[in-house]
Amino acid sequence: MLKGIPKCISPTLLKALADMGHGDQIVIADDFYPAVSMAKSGITIDADGIGAAEMVDAILQLMPLDSEYVEHPVMIMDVMEEFREKIGRPKIWDDFIEAVKRNEPKGEACVGYIDRFDFYEKGKNAFVTVSTGERQPYGCVILQKGVM
Repeated sequence: MLKGIPKCISPTLLKALADMGHGDQIVIADDFYPAVSMAKSGITIDADGIGAAEMVDAILQLMPLDSEYVEHPVMIMDVMEEFREKIGRPKIWDDFIEAVKRNEPKGEACVGYIDRFDFYEKGKNAFVTVSTGERQPYGCVILQKGVM
């Protein structure tokens, strides 16, 4: 048993976070993201019943962001142009930003947005993909690990 580990961090995820090196990326995916087919690394972790923002907050309690070497170590999947008027700004984005602000001194400045299909391409090279039970659309984010 360990102290201080958020309850939603499984032993498998804890090992993956420990195995990641500087610059490695982790995808936190909503329930709609094709996690298994996108994960070239083959490492996918199921986190059913856990929201994406809750998972981001838990991970950032343990993992530093690469805020010294890249402008946006947090990349949120952007709404496709043709759906922006209909969907608007997803609430989950504000939840992601709040999680970042709670855990990263540079706060919201670390957050950027990435086109859906560019997200898919970038996600293919992630070290690990965590498939959450998030049901809000566009509830996907990529975190890049930094150094302490």
